[in-house]
Amino acid sequence: MKLPLAFPFYAIAQVKPLPTPFSVPIWQKPQTASAFQSLVQAPVDVVIVGGGFMGLSTALHTARLGLGVQVLDGGEIGQGASGLNGGQVIPGLKYDPEWLLEHFGPERGQALVDFAASTADTVFDLIRDEELAVPFTRNGWIQAAHTETALKAAGNRDRQWRARGADVRLLSQSEITAATGAQGYLGGWLDRRAGIIDPLAYTAELARIAAAAGASIAERQKAVKLGKEAGLWRVSTENGAEIRAKAVVLATNAYTDGLLPGLAETIVPLHSFQVATAPLSSNLAATILPEGQAVSDSRRILVYYRKTADGRLVLGGRGRMALPRSEADWAHLQRALVRLYPALSDVPIEKHWFGRVAMTPDHLPHIHEPEKGLLAVVGCQGRGVGLMSALGKRMAGYLANGDANQLPFPLSPIRPIPFHAFRQIGVAATIAWYRTLDAFER
Repeated sequence: MKLPLAFPFYAIAQVKPLPTPFSVPIWQKPQTASAFQSLVQAPVDVVIVGGGFMGLSTALHTARLGLGVQVLDGGEIGQGASGLNGGQVIPGLKYDPEWLLEHFGPERGQALVDFAASTADTVFDLIRDEELAVPFTRNGWIQAAHTETALKAAGNRDRQWRARGADVRLLSQSEITAATGAQGYLGGWLDRRAGIIDPLAYTAELARIAAAAGASIAERQKAVKLGKEAGLWRVSTENGAEIRAKAVVLATNAYTDGLLPGLAETIVPLHSFQVATAPLSSNLAATILPEGQAVSDSRRILVYYRKTADGRLVLGGRGRMALPRSEADWAHLQRALVRLYPALSDVPIEKHWFGRVAMTPDHLPHIHEPEKGLLAVVGCQGRGVGLMSALGKRMAGYLANGDANQLPFPLSPIRPIPFHAFRQIGVAATIAWYRTLDAFER
């Protein structure tokens, strides 16, 4: 299976248009790049740095609460990780309800459980209520278990969420084989609250309705300096513009740089690589994910996959830590694809791309407020679609009334990871080792 270069690599340091991952018209951005060029001159209530799920959701809901909002994005809307997302809308966090209750206490823990349960609803309700032009399927998400240990963990997760009324259930080996059409799974867990969206269309539509609500959105305005004077925050861009605001929200996540000292050192950015096949034949499509669920597996270096609105199979997973250099950097996904679906060995890969995700040491999102009116959110943990959409609405409430109870996660100080400069090397070595172990657990 040859891996053609589907489009030019996206170099983080460059600001240039990024072709869409798919050439299907409905998957293209509803707005042109020139649609978002509004840069206000007068002071505003809130400047939001970053035009992804978090930034745009915060902008939308903050504007609807009557506050003046300016969004700054260093590239174009949809050019970063949100537009290049895996498209899986999964409720919950990396941790199960009982862990959250134990570590955060009954009150805060229950609030977190309730918030985590609601994140997928936030996305699909918004698509429905706002009539967004976003292709989606809401038939659930399967966590596929390839070992007995993973299957036992799925059973524990199922017990906890079923006790709280969630629409979930365990899948036997025969059931997961029928649901996925893939080889090698012993069973799994189906969460029917979840689903699939086209992430690029969703990002663009968030921008559209945020602008319609009154938020100003400026593309190609990279924020390079942050300061405070006479009670107002001042955000300067590399183009020489300066915006003054009562509050600033940094929503750059895995693309965080040195704008706020120490923040980038609190996360480990990872590259998430994806490939998309040519549209599947009707025979293949009938046996691969016939009901349209999203899937993530239980491997140490997991792979995740879904079918698209135009009948392709999209599969993703962790890639090299550095920027990709050649088509060989996607070869591990080709191997995973054929391992799961041998019948796809002759189906060409037509598209491939990558984006960044941010991981925190405790695998939880972090909300920081080092100074009053200066907020930062990092750590999607690979669940950014629902998590950041829902968190943006809560952030808007906090900006409007200052009530920290609006936030599901407690405010925490910025704590850089010790020896952060060497962390990437360690993570790269760990990924290589885990990938070797996974190869022996076929």
